[in-house]
Amino acid sequence: MELGFVGLGRMGGNMVERLLRGGHRVWAYTSHAEAAERLMAAGGSRVDSLPALAQSPSRPRAVWIMVPAGAPVDQIIDALAPHLEKGDTLIDGGNSNYKDSRRRAASLAAKGLEFVDVGTSGGIWGLREGYSLMIGGAKPAVDRLRPIFETLAPSARAGWGHVGPSGAGHFVKMVHNGIEYGLMQAYAEGFSILGHKKEFSLDLHQVAEVWRSGSVVRSWLLDLIAAELAENPRLEEIAPVVADSGEGRWTVAEAMDLDVPAPVITLSLLERLSSRDQDSFSRRLLAAMRHQFGGHAIEPPPKK
Repeated sequence: MELGFVGLGRMGGNMVERLLRGGHRVWAYTSHAEAAERLMAAGGSRVDSLPALAQSPSRPRAVWIMVPAGAPVDQIIDALAPHLEKGDTLIDGGNSNYKDSRRRAASLAAKGLEFVDVGTSGGIWGLREGYSLMIGGAKPAVDRLRPIFETLAPSARAGWGHVGPSGAGHFVKMVHNGIEYGLMQAYAEGFSILGHKKEFSLDLHQVAEVWRSGSVVRSWLLDLIAAELAENPRLEEIAPVVADSGEGRWTVAEAMDLDVPAPVITLSLLERLSSRDQDSFSRRLLAAMRHQFGGHAIEPPPKK
Protein backbone atom coordinates (compact mmCIF):
# COMPACT_ATOMS: atom_id res chain seq x y z
CA MET A 1 0.00 0.00 0.00
CA GLU A 2 1.17 3.57 -0.72
CA LEU A 3 1.24 6.19 2.01
CA GLY A 4 2.32 9.81 2.20
CA PHE A 5 3.99 10.77 5.47
CA VAL A 6 4.76 14.06 7.23
CA GLY A 7 6.82 14.22 10.42
CA LEU A 8 10.04 12.22 10.38
CA GLY A 9 11.02 12.82 13.97
CA ARG A 10 12.43 9.92 15.94
CA MET A 11 9.09 8.15 16.38
CA GLY A 12 7.79 9.04 12.93
CA GLY A 13 11.01 7.85 11.32
CA ASN A 14 10.72 4.53 13.13
CA MET A 15 7.13 4.14 11.97
CA VAL A 16 8.12 4.76 8.35
CA GLU A 17 10.95 2.24 8.62
CA ARG A 18 8.55 -0.38 10.00
CA LEU A 19 6.13 0.29 7.13
CA LEU A 20 8.90 -0.03 4.55
CA ARG A 21 10.04 -3.30 6.08
CA GLY A 22 6.43 -4.46 5.80
CA GLY A 23 6.46 -3.92 2.05
CA HIS A 24 4.56 -0.63 1.87
CA ARG A 25 5.64 2.26 -0.33
CA VAL A 26 6.12 5.51 1.57
CA TRP A 27 6.48 9.02 0.19
CA ALA A 28 7.64 11.45 2.88
CA TYR A 29 8.18 15.17 3.19
CA THR A 30 10.96 16.43 5.40
CA SER A 31 13.27 19.43 5.41
CA HIS A 32 15.83 17.67 7.63
CA ALA A 33 18.78 16.19 5.76
CA GLU A 34 19.47 13.47 8.34
CA ALA A 35 15.83 12.31 8.32
CA ALA A 36 15.83 12.29 4.52
CA GLU A 37 18.99 10.18 4.42
CA ARG A 38 17.48 7.65 6.82
CA LEU A 39 14.27 7.54 4.79
CA MET A 40 16.02 6.84 1.52
CA ALA A 41 18.43 4.36 3.10
CA ALA A 42 15.39 2.39 4.28
CA GLY A 43 13.88 2.40 0.78
CA GLY A 44 11.45 5.31 1.04
CA SER A 45 10.97 8.22 -1.35
CA ARG A 46 11.39 11.89 -0.46
CA VAL A 47 9.30 14.74 -1.86
CA ASP A 48 10.28 18.39 -1.64
CA SER A 49 6.91 19.91 -0.70
CA LEU A 50 3.67 19.05 1.07
CA PRO A 51 1.54 19.29 -2.11
CA ALA A 52 3.88 16.75 -3.73
CA LEU A 53 2.57 14.14 -1.29
CA ALA A 54 -0.67 14.24 -3.26
CA GLN A 55 1.08 13.09 -6.45
CA SER A 56 0.84 9.41 -5.56
CA PRO A 57 -0.66 7.55 -8.54
CA SER A 58 -2.78 5.28 -6.32
CA ARG A 59 -6.37 6.23 -5.54
CA PRO A 60 -7.72 6.93 -3.01
CA ARG A 61 -4.66 8.51 -1.43
CA ALA A 62 -3.69 8.56 2.23
CA VAL A 63 -1.30 10.87 4.10
CA TRP A 64 -0.15 10.22 7.67
CA ILE A 65 0.63 13.31 9.79
CA MET A 66 2.99 12.84 12.74
CA VAL A 67 3.73 16.30 14.15
CA PRO A 68 3.17 18.10 17.49
CA ALA A 69 -0.46 18.72 18.45
CA GLY A 70 -2.19 22.01 17.79
CA ALA A 71 -1.42 24.55 15.10
CA PRO A 72 1.18 22.39 13.25
CA VAL A 73 -1.49 19.81 12.43
CA ASP A 74 -3.92 22.44 11.14
CA GLN A 75 -1.18 24.05 9.04
CA ILE A 76 -0.33 20.78 7.33
CA ILE A 77 -3.99 19.93 6.73
CA ASP A 78 -4.57 23.39 5.23
CA ALA A 79 -1.57 22.90 2.92
CA LEU A 80 -2.59 19.39 1.81
CA ALA A 81 -6.38 19.54 1.53
CA PRO A 82 -6.55 21.66 -1.68
CA HIS A 83 -4.44 19.05 -3.49
CA LEU A 84 -6.48 16.03 -2.44
CA GLU A 85 -9.60 14.53 -4.04
CA LYS A 86 -12.86 13.14 -2.79
CA GLY A 87 -12.28 9.91 -0.88
CA ASP A 88 -8.68 10.65 0.06
CA THR A 89 -7.76 10.28 3.73
CA LEU A 90 -5.71 12.33 6.16
CA ILE A 91 -4.47 10.46 9.24
CA ASP A 92 -3.34 12.21 12.42
CA GLY A 93 -1.14 9.85 14.42
CA GLY A 94 0.09 12.44 16.93
CA ASN A 95 -1.17 13.38 20.38
CA SER A 96 -3.90 15.77 19.28
CA ASN A 97 -6.78 16.79 21.51
CA TYR A 98 -9.78 14.68 20.56
CA LYS A 99 -11.95 17.81 20.28
CA ASP A 100 -9.62 19.14 17.59
CA SER A 101 -9.87 15.80 15.81
CA ARG A 102 -13.66 15.97 15.76
CA ARG A 103 -13.49 19.51 14.38
CA ARG A 104 -11.01 18.53 11.68
CA ALA A 105 -13.06 15.49 10.67
CA ALA A 106 -16.19 17.61 10.22
CA SER A 107 -14.34 20.27 8.24
CA LEU A 108 -12.72 17.74 5.91
CA ALA A 109 -15.94 15.77 5.47
CA ALA A 110 -17.53 18.90 4.02
CA LYS A 111 -14.84 18.74 1.33
CA GLY A 112 -15.36 15.06 0.65
CA LEU A 113 -12.19 14.03 2.48
CA GLU A 114 -11.81 11.38 5.18
CA PHE A 115 -10.06 11.98 8.50
CA VAL A 116 -8.79 9.21 10.77
CA ASP A 117 -7.35 9.92 14.22
CA VAL A 118 -4.87 7.37 15.53
CA GLY A 119 -3.69 7.45 19.13
CA THR A 120 -0.23 5.92 18.88
CA SER A 121 1.69 4.37 21.78
CA GLY A 122 5.02 2.61 21.70
CA GLY A 123 7.56 5.40 21.75
CA ILE A 124 11.03 4.73 20.39
CA TRP A 125 10.55 0.98 20.89
CA GLY A 126 7.78 0.69 18.31
CA LEU A 127 10.13 -0.12 15.45
CA ARG A 128 11.07 -3.37 17.16
CA GLU A 129 8.01 -4.14 19.29
CA GLY A 130 5.22 -2.62 17.20
CA TYR A 131 2.81 0.20 18.09
CA SER A 132 -0.44 0.19 20.01
CA LEU A 133 -2.95 1.97 17.76
CA MET A 134 -6.26 3.42 18.97
CA ILE A 135 -8.19 4.40 15.86
CA GLY A 136 -11.15 6.74 15.37
CA GLY A 137 -12.99 7.48 12.14
CA ALA A 138 -15.48 6.16 9.63
CA LYS A 139 -15.39 2.39 9.18
CA PRO A 140 -14.84 2.39 5.38
CA ALA A 141 -11.76 4.59 5.71
CA VAL A 142 -10.37 2.53 8.60
CA ASP A 143 -11.00 -0.73 6.71
CA ARG A 144 -9.21 0.63 3.66
CA LEU A 145 -6.16 1.47 5.79
CA ARG A 146 -6.15 -1.89 7.56
CA PRO A 147 -2.88 -3.10 5.93
CA ILE A 148 -1.10 -0.04 7.36
CA PHE A 149 -2.40 -0.66 10.87
CA GLU A 150 -1.63 -4.37 10.74
CA THR A 151 1.98 -3.59 9.81
CA LEU A 152 2.52 -0.95 12.48
CA ALA A 153 0.88 -2.97 15.28
CA PRO A 154 2.69 -5.75 17.17
CA SER A 155 0.77 -8.21 14.99
CA ALA A 156 -2.05 -8.17 12.47
CA ARG A 157 -4.52 -9.32 15.14
CA ALA A 158 -3.24 -7.64 18.29
CA GLY A 159 -2.39 -4.16 19.53
CA TRP A 160 -4.71 -2.12 17.35
CA GLY A 161 -8.41 -1.47 17.05
CA HIS A 162 -11.09 0.76 15.55
CA VAL A 163 -12.46 2.14 18.81
CA GLY A 164 -15.16 4.49 17.50
CA PRO A 165 -16.03 7.53 15.37
CA SER A 166 -13.85 10.55 14.70
CA GLY A 167 -12.14 11.74 17.88
CA ALA A 168 -12.49 8.39 19.68
CA GLY A 169 -8.93 7.32 18.88
CA HIS A 170 -7.37 10.41 20.39
CA PHE A 171 -9.79 10.30 23.32
CA VAL A 172 -8.71 6.76 24.21
CA LYS A 173 -5.04 7.73 23.83
CA MET A 174 -5.61 10.74 26.11
CA VAL A 175 -6.94 8.50 28.88
CA HIS A 176 -4.15 6.00 28.19
CA ASN A 177 -1.61 8.73 28.89
CA GLY A 178 -3.46 9.79 32.02
CA ILE A 179 -3.22 6.20 33.32
CA GLU A 180 0.45 6.22 32.37
CA TYR A 181 0.98 9.27 34.60
CA GLY A 182 -0.51 7.44 37.58
CA LEU A 183 1.45 4.22 37.02
CA MET A 184 4.73 6.07 36.65
CA GLN A 185 4.08 8.11 39.78
CA ALA A 186 3.32 5.01 41.86
CA TYR A 187 6.54 3.31 40.77
CA ALA A 188 8.56 6.48 41.39
CA GLU A 189 7.16 6.94 44.91
CA GLY A 190 7.59 3.27 45.80
CA PHE A 191 11.24 3.17 44.79
CA SER A 192 11.83 6.45 46.60
CA ILE A 193 10.49 4.89 49.83
CA LEU A 194 12.78 1.90 49.32
CA GLY A 195 15.75 4.15 48.76
CA HIS A 196 15.09 6.21 51.88
CA LYS A 197 15.17 3.13 54.15
CA LYS A 198 18.90 3.54 54.74
CA GLU A 199 19.24 0.85 57.42
CA PHE A 200 18.54 -1.89 54.85
CA SER A 201 20.90 -0.50 52.17
CA LEU A 202 18.56 -1.86 49.52
CA ASP A 203 19.84 -2.41 45.99
CA LEU A 204 17.01 -0.83 43.98
CA HIS A 205 18.09 -2.49 40.75
CA GLN A 206 17.96 -5.87 42.46
CA VAL A 207 14.46 -5.15 43.77
CA ALA A 208 13.30 -4.14 40.30
CA GLU A 209 14.70 -7.38 38.84
CA VAL A 210 12.95 -9.46 41.55
CA TRP A 211 9.63 -7.76 40.83
CA ARG A 212 9.96 -8.26 37.07
CA SER A 213 9.26 -12.01 37.39
CA GLY A 214 6.04 -13.30 38.91
CA SER A 215 5.14 -10.10 40.76
CA VAL A 216 1.71 -8.52 40.55
CA VAL A 217 3.38 -5.20 39.69
CA ARG A 218 5.52 -6.52 36.83
CA SER A 219 5.18 -4.45 33.63
CA TRP A 220 7.07 -2.91 30.74
CA LEU A 221 7.56 0.23 32.81
CA LEU A 222 9.21 -1.87 35.49
CA ASP A 223 11.48 -3.40 32.83
CA LEU A 224 12.55 0.12 31.85
CA ILE A 225 13.11 1.08 35.49
CA ALA A 226 15.38 -1.95 35.93
CA ALA A 227 17.35 -1.01 32.80
CA GLU A 228 17.84 2.56 34.00
CA LEU A 229 18.84 1.56 37.55
CA ALA A 230 21.37 -0.92 36.17
CA GLU A 231 23.17 1.92 34.41
CA ASN A 232 22.60 4.73 36.90
CA PRO A 233 21.61 3.43 40.38
CA ARG A 234 21.36 6.87 42.00
CA LEU A 235 20.09 8.75 38.92
CA GLU A 236 22.62 11.43 39.68
CA GLU A 237 22.89 12.59 36.06
CA ILE A 238 19.18 13.33 35.74
CA ALA A 239 17.53 16.54 36.92
CA PRO A 240 14.28 16.03 38.91
CA VAL A 241 12.23 17.94 36.34
CA VAL A 242 9.36 16.01 34.73
CA ALA A 243 7.65 17.51 31.70
CA ASP A 244 4.05 16.83 30.73
CA SER A 245 2.88 16.55 27.14
CA GLY A 246 -0.59 17.97 27.78
CA GLU A 247 -2.64 14.79 27.65
CA GLY A 248 -2.56 14.39 31.44
CA ARG A 249 -4.08 17.86 31.76
CA TRP A 250 -6.73 17.02 29.17
CA THR A 251 -7.59 13.79 31.00
CA VAL A 252 -8.05 15.61 34.30
CA ALA A 253 -10.17 18.29 32.63
CA GLU A 254 -12.34 15.63 30.97
CA ALA A 255 -12.78 13.81 34.28
CA MET A 256 -14.01 17.03 35.83
CA ASP A 257 -16.40 17.67 32.93
CA LEU A 258 -17.81 14.15 33.30
CA ASP A 259 -17.97 14.30 37.12
CA VAL A 260 -15.67 11.28 37.29
CA PRO A 261 -13.28 11.24 40.27
CA ALA A 262 -9.68 10.68 39.14
CA PRO A 263 -7.53 11.51 42.18
CA VAL A 264 -4.49 9.42 41.23
CA ILE A 265 -4.17 10.87 37.74
CA THR A 266 -4.84 14.38 39.04
CA LEU A 267 -2.23 14.14 41.79
CA SER A 268 0.34 12.65 39.43
CA LEU A 269 -0.16 15.64 37.13
CA LEU A 270 0.23 18.05 40.05
CA GLU A 271 3.41 16.23 41.08
CA ARG A 272 4.86 16.81 37.63
CA LEU A 273 4.03 20.49 37.87
CA SER A 274 5.64 20.76 41.29
CA SER A 275 8.79 19.01 40.04
CA ARG A 276 9.98 22.24 38.48
CA ASP A 277 11.00 23.58 41.89
CA GLN A 278 12.09 20.66 44.08
CA ASP A 279 14.67 17.87 44.22
CA SER A 280 13.70 14.23 44.75
CA PHE A 281 14.71 10.73 43.65
CA SER A 282 11.15 9.91 42.57
CA ARG A 283 11.13 12.80 40.08
CA ARG A 284 14.48 11.78 38.67
CA LEU A 285 13.06 8.28 38.15
CA LEU A 286 9.97 9.69 36.42
CA ALA A 287 12.21 11.65 34.05
CA ALA A 288 14.30 8.51 33.47
CA MET A 289 11.20 6.44 32.59
CA ARG A 290 10.04 9.02 30.02
CA HIS A 291 13.52 8.90 28.47
CA GLN A 292 13.55 5.10 28.41
CA PHE A 293 10.18 4.49 26.72
CA GLY A 294 9.76 7.60 24.64
CA GLY A 295 13.22 8.99 24.05
CA HIS A 296 12.17 12.22 25.75
CA ALA A 297 15.00 14.57 26.60
CA ILE A 298 16.28 14.67 30.15
CA GLU A 299 17.85 17.65 31.78
CA PRO A 300 21.19 17.46 33.57
CA PRO A 301 21.19 18.37 37.28
CA PRO A 302 21.96 21.99 38.10
CA LYS A 303 25.61 22.76 38.68
CA LYS A 304 26.55 23.30 42.29
